[in-house]
Amino acid sequence: MDSLLIEGGNKLYGEINISGSKNASLPIMIASMLTEDKVKLKNIPKLADVRTLKEILKSLGTEINTSSEYIELKTKNITSNCASYDLVKQMRASFWVLAPLISRTGYAEVSLPGGCAIGTRPVDIYLKILKKMGVNISINEGYIIAKAENPLEGIDFKLKKESVGCTHFFLMLSVLANGESRLTNAACEPEVKALGEMLNKMGAKVSGLGTKELNIKGVTKLDGVSLKAPPDRIETGTFAIALGITGGKIILKNTIHRENEILLRFLRETGVLIKTTDNSIILEKNDTRIKSVNIDTQPYPGFPTDLQAQFMSLMALSDGKSYIRENIFENRFMHVQELVRLGADIKLKGDKAIINGVKELNGAKVMATDLRASASLVIAALAANDKTKISRIYHLDRGFYNLEEKLNNCGASIARVKERNG
Repeated sequence: MDSLLIEGGNKLYGEINISGSKNASLPIMIASMLTEDKVKLKNIPKLADVRTLKEILKSLGTEINTSSEYIELKTKNITSNCASYDLVKQMRASFWVLAPLISRTGYAEVSLPGGCAIGTRPVDIYLKILKKMGVNISINEGYIIAKAENPLEGIDFKLKKESVGCTHFFLMLSVLANGESRLTNAACEPEVKALGEMLNKMGAKVSGLGTKELNIKGVTKLDGVSLKAPPDRIETGTFAIALGITGGKIILKNTIHRENEILLRFLRETGVLIKTTDNSIILEKNDTRIKSVNIDTQPYPGFPTDLQAQFMSLMALSDGKSYIRENIFENRFMHVQELVRLGADIKLKGDKAIINGVKELNGAKVMATDLRASASLVIAALAANDKTKISRIYHLDRGFYNLEEKLNNCGASIARVKERNG
């Protein structure tokens, strides 16, 4: 099992090319199953989650050809209706394959999902959507058994709580359903918009993308498509926060600054100088102390939960007291104790983390608990005295491509080391 060994104290200078969005790539890869035709996707990041999803899609009948520039997917026929536990347990988003399986064949057996342990994230809303569309549901030995005796019917559904996953799922189910569907209180995230735009290019009729109400007119078939996945706004934000804690100057290229406006606003308040162009962000931080800022995570366009842990590392070295309130996932503070091991002063009170900024962090052995927590530990280690060793970085590899190489090219000192068995 790999670990990262980080020597802290180096400022960052250079350019970083932002990879394609993980959170957009997964649903558009799954949506490729909604057509018999070929789907060609560019800018798909080479991540562990993408590799896992490829294996799941192949097991269901998708033919996949990969080059250095693109992935081609073609699901002429569904050859298996069962997404196994061994694969689905590795990544929660893989549960969404239930939608194209039902839409194409009327039957699916999909294991209950896995992924990062950052909250309960129950599937009950997914099952309510399916039942309302006329699908019979049962659960047997950890598998959802879904069967549609008749073609899916369009529905009117309101989410009690905005959910990116449920919005993706609803879109993939409704585009081939009979009649019209409407989803209210839908998620507005750019990744949802990317999926909807893909489906429209395939011949779907989806309106309201980017708003809280989506309207879908069902069509009888979808065609193949060729498109490019958008840049990863969470990777963009992670590197921007890293610059905020180390100081220096970096240029983030091939990104969309509008998708990170709230983060950039808060970073400016902490003391980072920021300029933007159409596809890049230039960030500079001098030696002045980091200013403390309070944040509350919210659905887009609010502060993203996927950057909460990283921003907490930044606040750990701030000049005062701050808080971070987590409003999306109830168990997304597992990184706190690891940051405390590095010398951070953080107390938890319900859904709020109260951070008293310290003047320095010190290297230690720490353990990653989930994907974004991994990134927070890397950020903290970049600014810590001496060396930090981060174990269980397989979490990091699920969502960041070549993170250490990108940072090392800007002056960081990060080595990937293999642990000896025993």
